[in-house]
Amino acid sequence: MKLVCTQSDLNSNLSLVTRAVPSRPTHPVLGNVLVSGDTQTQQVRLTAFDLSLGIQTSFTAQVLQDGEVAIPAKLLNDIVSRLPEGEITLEDQAGESVNETDSDRRIVTLTSASGRYQVRGMSSEEFPELPQIAAAVAVHLPVEALVEGLRGSLFATSSDETKQVLTGVHLTMQQDSLEFAATDGHRLAVVETTHQSVGDGETDEELEEKLPALDSSRKPINEVSQLELTVPARALRELERMLAPHQPTDTIALHCEPGQIIFQGAEQRLTTRTLEGQYPPYRQLIPRQFQRQLTIDRRKLLIAVERIAVLADQKNNVVKFSIDSVNQQLSLSVEAQDVGSGQESMPAQVTGESIDIAFNVKYLIDGLKALSTSDIQIQINAANSPVILTPLGGRKMIYLLMPVQIRN
Repeated sequence: MKLVCTQSDLNSNLSLVTRAVPSRPTHPVLGNVLVSGDTQTQQVRLTAFDLSLGIQTSFTAQVLQDGEVAIPAKLLNDIVSRLPEGEITLEDQAGESVNETDSDRRIVTLTSASGRYQVRGMSSEEFPELPQIAAAVAVHLPVEALVEGLRGSLFATSSDETKQVLTGVHLTMQQDSLEFAATDGHRLAVVETTHQSVGDGETDEELEEKLPALDSSRKPINEVSQLELTVPARALRELERMLAPHQPTDTIALHCEPGQIIFQGAEQRLTTRTLEGQYPPYRQLIPRQFQRQLTIDRRKLLIAVERIAVLADQKNNVVKFSIDSVNQQLSLSVEAQDVGSGQESMPAQVTGESIDIAFNVKYLIDGLKALSTSDIQIQINAANSPVILTPLGGRKMIYLLMPVQIRN
């Protein structure tokens, strides 16, 4: 294989795929990135796979000779990231074998304006193929909707590996919507987005021209009443990074079946296993009616909570809300014994009776950042029952927060 590409193209794509390379690979080849060159398409493809998460990207280059080779990912990334801007020539050839077990070794040469580097690679034959999905459910989703769903749910996943199913985001796909849900047992974030399907301005043929089909036998979502699966948060965080440079109107295809999901773009693919286990019936946790309601400026509340959190962090991470329906006011307070205290007040539109209620300050800040609209609504029943935060306008999102018990 021989190709010529820019340092910036190779560096940016390497930085992305190497995130799927395991730090302690169970097999030596998994510590590599697979580099493939195609003279017909003049495309270079990079692939990394840890047998659970796989990332593949491609970019345009001058491919002079077809081929593929597995190169140590960290070493290649470290070299390329330090090379000067400009053209890089990458060429691989069979290396001199010392013995029979070493016969698959390859010598990869990187040449730039500043110098020349040689790295020992491996044959591509040992590198595992990324999963393919046959007869899969397919959803065509605008990048903007997918990013909104991830931003509004990922932060609420659990980091406790003993509760493995809670370390992922639960996706529920229906005929015209895709719902993201995440909970760590103390809070719940639910975001609903609409996906693009036939009849939304583009034919199925037009969508397929933009997105390479994984398998022509896959089923569109409108042929399936509902599909639910839980995707690891780690994989979705990598997906979020992949989507960052995309335009909001770009389209991503989701191909899924029980146990596996693939996110396919024009030049990128992310594949991951799904999490096993029954996800909690979170819809049952959301109250249908509320006795109290508070409408308030989200940014003002967030800034005030962040200020008062300086004291809350010194003690128990708890901030107290005193909601005054008579004076239409919300007061925040923190009592940090042996450290100090703080109080903030701001106007609010309050319906229902006054109440005192307390929250974990970190969970509260996370939710206020995720809601994103100018004004939000806080719905409350009692000081010990779930509280719902929703944006006024913007995306359809619910953030459920369990209050903290107030001790006198």
